[in-house]
Amino acid sequence: MKKQVLILAIGLLTVASFAQKNELKAIEKAIKKGQLNEAKATVASLEVSEASIQPKYKAKYYYLKGSVYGTSNVKKAAAAYNSLFEYEKQTRKFKYTKLAEPKLNELIQFVSKKAIDNYNGKDFKKATEDFYLTYQLSPKDTSFLYNAALSASLSKEYDLSIAYYKELQNINYTGIATTYLALNKETNKEESFGSKVQRDLMVKAGQYSAPRDDVSESKQAEIIKNIGYVYVNQGKPELAIAALEEARKSNPKDINLVLNQAQMYIKLERMDKFGELMIEAVALDPTNPVLFFNLGVVNANENKTEAAIGFYKKAIELDPAYGDAYLNLGIAMLAEEKTIVDEMNNNLSNFKKYDALQAKQKALYEKVLPYLIKADNIKRSLGTVRMLLNIYDTLEKEAEADALRPIFKKMRNQ
Repeated sequence: MKKQVLILAIGLLTVASFAQKNELKAIEKAIKKGQLNEAKATVASLEVSEASIQPKYKAKYYYLKGSVYGTSNVKKAAAAYNSLFEYEKQTRKFKYTKLAEPKLNELIQFVSKKAIDNYNGKDFKKATEDFYLTYQLSPKDTSFLYNAALSASLSKEYDLSIAYYKELQNINYTGIATTYLALNKETNKEESFGSKVQRDLMVKAGQYSAPRDDVSESKQAEIIKNIGYVYVNQGKPELAIAALEEARKSNPKDINLVLNQAQMYIKLERMDKFGELMIEAVALDPTNPVLFFNLGVVNANENKTEAAIGFYKKAIELDPAYGDAYLNLGIAMLAEEKTIVDEMNNNLSNFKKYDALQAKQKALYEKVLPYLIKADNIKRSLGTVRMLLNIYDTLEKEAEADALRPIFKKMRNQ
């Protein structure tokens, strides 16, 4: 009786094996004929009993399953290919792995392009899904996880964004990348290459010169800043501050973390804390003109005019081409004008006093004028032109005012 059962079992296995072989052949034929719906239907019938597929057919089954689903169902296709890779690693036979690897790469390219297109089209929800799927397909390409986190915040999926940023922190993502550059001798323009080897070969061939490596900055501080912004948008400012303070505990002298924390306080309209952090930042980076400029803004907003003027002058000392610093310096210096004008209005019948105050006003304008001219020369704007025109008119500098008037009119009507 036992022998009969054994023979029957062997017979069933043979029948099942034969059926699986025929079904896989049918899938292959349908793919070749472009009959993908038929191929999918056959794959679906095999999926039900996937665990019982004979070992000798498993690799082929996974390969065909991935090929059938392809771009129509990327998740299923990728899962099939990854199952194939895992299975053939165990069997140490890589027949179908070699065929599947380029197909998986095509899927990665397909999904990543969709993600970029959706992002550029401002469909951030779909971009989030596609960026994260690309990361799942190719976990070594961690930049796609970063893009998914950013897209999620833009689509206001804040919890998802936080989850992705936390995942980046867990894998110690830095975002540091190296770009390999060299100068094209024919065009005299710098170009980037896919690898150091490729760049060095082109330099060796004599077509390129001046090779250099451009290493990007770490995004770890930016991730913490973004987490903070997400918390602020969720109405959780205390969590935003806590995230940045926790990050600073491990690296208190990281200037980027200080600046990110300072920016957070701007978002929270806590200019007092922003000013404190700017002072700390200046101590860490005393040759950075932007930091002194920001301190100037903080002090000007608090009506600490003399302090603001000093910080703007320091910013200009560090960067003589800092147009905004010249402009803000001029504006800060003009703060004195209000007191003068108020006195003039109170002495309209006292001609002697009035004339003296008017002379004082003009002297102030003469003192401010070089800074505003410099600001306008570096970075002309409607604001710089308007201020200069008012001063030229007050100082009765007719030639300068007449030269500027048509420019102002044109800019105002644009």
